[in-house]
Amino acid sequence: MVPRLLLRAWPRGPAAGLGVACRPLSAGPGPGPYLQRSIVPTMHYQDSLPRLPIPKLEDTMKRYLSAQKPLLDDSHFRKTEQFCKSFENGIGKELHKQLVAKDKQNKHTSYISGPWFDMYLTARDPIVLNYNPFIVFHPDPKSEYNDQLTRATNMTVSALRFLKTLRAGLLEPEVFHLNPAKSDTDTFKRLIRFVPSSLSWYGAYLVNAYPLDMSQYFRLFNSTRLPKPRRDELFTDEQARHLLVLRKGNLYVFDVLDQEGNIVSPSEIQARLQSILSDHSPVPEFPLAYLTSENRDVWAQLRQELVAGDNEELLRKVDSAVFCLCLDDFPIQDLVHLSHTMLHGDGTNRWFDKSFNLIVAKDGTAAVNFEHAWGDGVAVLRFFNEVFKDSTQTPAIPPQSRPSQTPAVQKLHFRLSDAVKAGIASAKEKFEATVNTLTVDCMQFHRGGKDFLKKQKLSPDAVAQLAFQMAFLRQYGQTVATYESCSTAAFKHGRTETVRPASIFTKRCSEAFVREPSRHSAGELQHMMAECSKYHNQLTKEAAMGQGFDRHLFALRHIAAAQGMVLPELYLDPAYGQINHNILSTSTLSSPAVNLGGFAPVVSDGFGVGYAVHDNWIGCNVSSYPSRNAREFLQCVEKALEDMFDALEGKSIKT
Repeated sequence: MVPRLLLRAWPRGPAAGLGVACRPLSAGPGPGPYLQRSIVPTMHYQDSLPRLPIPKLEDTMKRYLSAQKPLLDDSHFRKTEQFCKSFENGIGKELHKQLVAKDKQNKHTSYISGPWFDMYLTARDPIVLNYNPFIVFHPDPKSEYNDQLTRATNMTVSALRFLKTLRAGLLEPEVFHLNPAKSDTDTFKRLIRFVPSSLSWYGAYLVNAYPLDMSQYFRLFNSTRLPKPRRDELFTDEQARHLLVLRKGNLYVFDVLDQEGNIVSPSEIQARLQSILSDHSPVPEFPLAYLTSENRDVWAQLRQELVAGDNEELLRKVDSAVFCLCLDDFPIQDLVHLSHTMLHGDGTNRWFDKSFNLIVAKDGTAAVNFEHAWGDGVAVLRFFNEVFKDSTQTPAIPPQSRPSQTPAVQKLHFRLSDAVKAGIASAKEKFEATVNTLTVDCMQFHRGGKDFLKKQKLSPDAVAQLAFQMAFLRQYGQTVATYESCSTAAFKHGRTETVRPASIFTKRCSEAFVREPSRHSAGELQHMMAECSKYHNQLTKEAAMGQGFDRHLFALRHIAAAQGMVLPELYLDPAYGQINHNILSTSTLSSPAVNLGGFAPVVSDGFGVGYAVHDNWIGCNVSSYPSRNAREFLQCVEKALEDMFDALEGKSIKT
């Protein structure tokens, strides 16, 4: 019943993703503390959302084999085929039956939600580079508003207005409109609000509107991932009223909501931020924030040591803060510096465990870096869009505003034992060693974008993905496991599904362009591109409908592991390991508020590819570790795009 939803995502982790629904920035602000006053309650559709379907086992096996085909030679493929057959007819059938039975008993959620939280929270790798992505805001269109203090104040107030609007149930529900002229109207909203929540989704469906899951939104604020031995915990305290601010590795807190829960005056927030910016304290000898970049078990042990050292109340202030605002003391030099700053910084000035860090550089450049365990990007991008719109269109303070008084700000002073100091020194060493191996580079292709490709009846996303396949083939001579994440937020507690862009069609097309372009006419190359586009659209549609294979196989494996069962042969097949070793981890999102985004590779010999196909150009932001060359890869992407545009214009391909 759910239509094709192109809900793209930022992928993170071994098989995770930041599913983002691209929606227009919402209607204008409401008066007072609210961004808007939706007449339809925020969570009106939540109870009646359809449930995430479990694919048929035979469909999952077919899709899995189709994705393996371009990655394996004939003899390996035949072995994998045998593993699939015996799995489908044997233990897989039993595991699938158990999964379906368990799903029927848990109608309040989705079959993937529990295992997915487990996957994130049991991961012991540092969350920096391995999980946390970043998204950069465009500058404020009015240049004088990009002053650091002005922008930090306005964005903080807009973030608090979002919080107030969300908690009051006045935030517009997140809805994917296929026919906005019919469904995104006051008339429809006035009608649908009277339909009971248990039926409201069906009312929206009748006018081709598809509400999205909003169950993750409450974790945006007052939330932190707490390090614990073996499995972390998500902590939320909605009663807390203070903001956490980091500057030069020092931690400060002050109340941004009063005792009645009202936002304190913008001039008071500005005055407190001004006092923090005026504090001449140096970077501490042992900046505590480094610990949030550690291995999770190491951090969990050091946190216990901190608690034992009479720091529990201070840690509670960090964990329960509304969010973390990071004020950096330097301007941004260029796009590469921007990516490094917002992805990891120097380790002293981020609390990576917070649900998100709002970062504002010296020149007013702003971004969000967020922790991934609590949810995917639907909530983050919605927050991001609303904060950009509100802070630029209805700013709380003008640049000429001068704070009159300096109310008290509490600086947090932790008591650090020798063990904690040694732990911080070790974390710093590891952090610096790791980030120094990361390369980030970017390119912009200005020959055309979405407009031109749609006229050619091609999916812009399929063309971008095809360019990555061609580029890797040109650079390394092979086709490898590729990941593109897709949101399943059209379903209750949906998370993400994987689109597998490497296919027999992209392999054939890439080989034609890279290895033998002169043997094919422009018409033949165009035909191959059209085949790739058609198949990519099918894969994307299936993924958005919960009909991929990755999450199903993941859930079946989770059931087997939970029972202490010997893993079925299918999962021990090297081909299964290889397809989940995602050398090309790719993600796209577009929004009027987004300037740039990115993430680190998910494997040491991979690329992290953030990209966007705009109306008239294509942008790409790529990260790599030393075993891969990001600059060269981008040159190959550019060559691939040039070749495809030549073919589409009927020109011959230059070798």
